[in-house]
Amino acid sequence: MEIHSHTGGPVATNGYIVADQRTGHAAIIDAPHGVAAPLLAIAARRKWTVKYLLLTHGHWDHTADHQLITDAFPAARVLIHRLDEPKLTQPGSAMFPIPFVIPSRKADAYLEDNAEVSLGDGKLVVMFTPGHAPGHVCLYSAADSVLFAGDLLFAQSIGRTDLPDSNPRDMQTSLQRVMHLPDETLVYSGHGPSTTIGRERQINPWLQSR
Repeated sequence: MEIHSHTGGPVATNGYIVADQRTGHAAIIDAPHGVAAPLLAIAARRKWTVKYLLLTHGHWDHTADHQLITDAFPAARVLIHRLDEPKLTQPGSAMFPIPFVIPSRKADAYLEDNAEVSLGDGKLVVMFTPGHAPGHVCLYSAADSVLFAGDLLFAQSIGRTDLPDSNPRDMQTSLQRVMHLPDETLVYSGHGPSTTIGRERQINPWLQSR
């Protein structure tokens, strides 16, 4: 798979586009404000067809640009875990006012634990990883040794668990689950730089305390 990223929005959130090079079938993973246009420009240059918008969870900073993606690719299916769909149908923030409007919509289908999302010759496996949000998921490609971690795991940090719908105990269980992945697994997070499972296992203070 070919992977590109872009960062945008008020809290510097990462969005990704992932494509199977043979077929040109692509998925965008998360849709932060200001990120859809650059990712769609990459798809246009590569002549890729965006088949999916895969949302790791429903927090506003990961969903803001969803309509730009489906406007460009009307057949693209928006997928999220059913426990986080309410944030998509009633977008907003419990912490502070958002300086732009996020259109509401329903999901086209749901991301279920261990389900596979096919992209041409490649696939992404859904890992249900609640804690930061009740319907948080990660997306894993064993063939490419890549984990799209959303707001579960960051370089030397982890996602917040002090939000209204967070659960610290679930977060611990979810972190333990991804720590069973191979050391060489490249981690693309919702915020900050990429890292690896092995590096975080060794130096992440939030994991050492566990």
